[in-house]
Amino acid sequence: MQSESAKMTTAHEAGYRVQYANSKPRAAKVIALDPASAEIVEEISKKQWNGAAFFTSLAFTAEGSPGAGGGDLKAWLKDLAGRTMDLVAEVEHSDFVVVITTTGADARAVSVIADACALFNKSLVGLIVPGHDDSDAATTESMKYLRPYTRMLVIASGTDYIEAMLTALRA
Repeated sequence: MQSESAKMTTAHEAGYRVQYANSKPRAAKVIALDPASAEIVEEISKKQWNGAAFFTSLAFTAEGSPGAGGGDLKAWLKDLAGRTMDLVAEVEHSDFVVVITTTGADARAVSVIADACALFNKSLVGLIVPGHDDSDAATTESMKYLRPYTRMLVIASGTDYIEAMLTALRA
């Protein structure tokens, strides 16, 4: 069924219409910050996605000699196939990054991800998944880790909510 504006458009005017969808898939990197959120990431990764890559863990290695002032911290991501990927390179080749954590988990690693996002001017979205028995105080505590670094911080009610969020972001 045609819309009213389509019915009122002349053939000449219709020639100026864009004939394809106005949005393209976006390269999203979805990173679990703790073991419980890694299970969630594994579950949602089974769905059909356009440009999303999913990572279940974050690890760090020291490079150089810290005593001489040349020590660096290198961050690595592990994807669902078990491959180790460089965090900075993954962020560089993304449109945005989503981090997922569960209430009460240690989410301090988000600061390293946020630094990589800032380096390439990428948006960082934080999702907190509370458990059924978690208190508001525990959720607030988890928010303290993510709030300073994320452009959008959401308390997600579960995997369906996360899937809808990623779909809305065109992941």
